[in-house]
Amino acid sequence: MAPLRFSANLSWLFPELPGLPARLRAAGSSGFEAAEVAWPYAEPPEALARVAREAGLRLVLINTPPGDQEKGEMGLGAVPGRQAAFREGLEQAVRYAKALGCPRIHLMAGRVPQGADRAAIRSEMETVFLENLRHAAGVLAQENLVGLLEPINTRVTDPQYFLDTPQQAAAILQKVGRPNLQLQMDIFHWQIMDGNLTGNIRKFLPIVGHVQVAQVPGRGEPSSPGELNFPYLFQLLEDEGYQGFVGCEYRPQGDTVEGLSWLRSYWDRQGHPRAGQ
Repeated sequence: MAPLRFSANLSWLFPELPGLPARLRAAGSSGFEAAEVAWPYAEPPEALARVAREAGLRLVLINTPPGDQEKGEMGLGAVPGRQAAFREGLEQAVRYAKALGCPRIHLMAGRVPQGADRAAIRSEMETVFLENLRHAAGVLAQENLVGLLEPINTRVTDPQYFLDTPQQAAAILQKVGRPNLQLQMDIFHWQIMDGNLTGNIRKFLPIVGHVQVAQVPGRGEPSSPGELNFPYLFQLLEDEGYQGFVGCEYRPQGDTVEGLSWLRSYWDRQGHPRAGQ
């Protein structure tokens, strides 16, 4: 059983630092060997790639652009009428992924349009999503990249998000049927929507390409108070043979570095070469 590999989510960690380059350096100094970021598009990709190399980091995940956030958009993959914008955003994400050496792109589904009824528009949104995913799979395959689908909980975090359960995401992946499209498992969202984490992890792990973690309900460090037993979950992922990265997508409850004591303890147990940093 190989030890888990952890990635610093720099959209969440080191919030006291103003820019992505500074957060990359901080992640490297804290012992991480990998990082992920939702939207790196405010910085030139070549500059980010240089900073990441200097910090001893590889980028393992970025997201497609969110769309027009001022209008409430949070991804475009399943949004009717926004197919052209989704494809433009995909091209931008691929350019960044290639420059950063990043192998995975989260293809954001997006929200049910304002004023629309979820049940009434669900079929249309799924049709749009399937069309966009087939297009994306072809584009990504040309560059040897993987696309990920992430369910986001609609009970707490984003009530309008279209894709909200692993069951829904897995069914869509099966309909698309492309090997370079996989499932992104954010344990925070999965616990809120469905629980049954042991069963769901065992069931869906064969199609999971990336994992993210945060405590429930506060979305803090895995070691913060909450309802999830992360030592058990980490052991489960090891026992099930998970080989991908585990993204630390949580809200630090205090100083980011001090809050990484749980990870340093894990690294110590595994004999990680950067455990003492």
